[in-house]
Amino acid sequence: MLKADLHMHTRYSFDCTTTPQAIVRRCQKIGINCVAVADHGTIEGALRVKETAPFRVIVAEEILTPLGEIMGMFLTETIPSNISVDEAFRRIKAQNGLVCLPHPFDSMRGINDRGFSQIVGLLPQVDVIEVFNSRAMRLGNSNAKALAFATEHRLLKSAGSDAHTAGEIGHAYVEMPEFDDINGFRQALAQGRIFGHHTCPMIHVISTFKTLKKRILR
Repeated sequence: MLKADLHMHTRYSFDCTTTPQAIVRRCQKIGINCVAVADHGTIEGALRVKETAPFRVIVAEEILTPLGEIMGMFLTETIPSNISVDEAFRRIKAQNGLVCLPHPFDSMRGINDRGFSQIVGLLPQVDVIEVFNSRAMRLGNSNAKALAFATEHRLLKSAGSDAHTAGEIGHAYVEMPEFDDINGFRQALAQGRIFGHHTCPMIHVISTFKTLKKRILR
């Protein structure tokens, strides 16, 4: 069985300093043997992790749209941010990737109300809903809302730590069967069990500090 943390970041994200090597070490230490690396606006971090990881790495990306963030999974090329939701979906599907909605209903980062009215119209193109995100704000029960939405619309359910530091990795994961390709991933995820706990909200302060530090050093 796999323990799959399906949302994390590397130093290739503007708000993270975790190296690909640190991710591999942490995963091996705690038994995470499948990851989706989804940096903001690039797949470079995921590719670097994939080069050295002795476990399965899904190349992913968080794409910023005017309505919120969209995650593409199983990508081969970076998709630019600041494009429309429709364009993000189109570009993900053009790479035969999967469309995932990360941390939906999170008031700070998720798709806003206006966005969801548009997303509902595009639901046939949505493959996965992240129903547990360790960094999601507890206020507002965003994870519970995401789970209810995914269940109502019969969408695949994922979970991820959304780790921006190595110590956060594994705070949420899916226990699921092994898979060989994207179709196998769909089948395995459908059989998955979600595990997770919330990360301390103070972690957002640390991320803000690291973002400022990276900008200053540049």
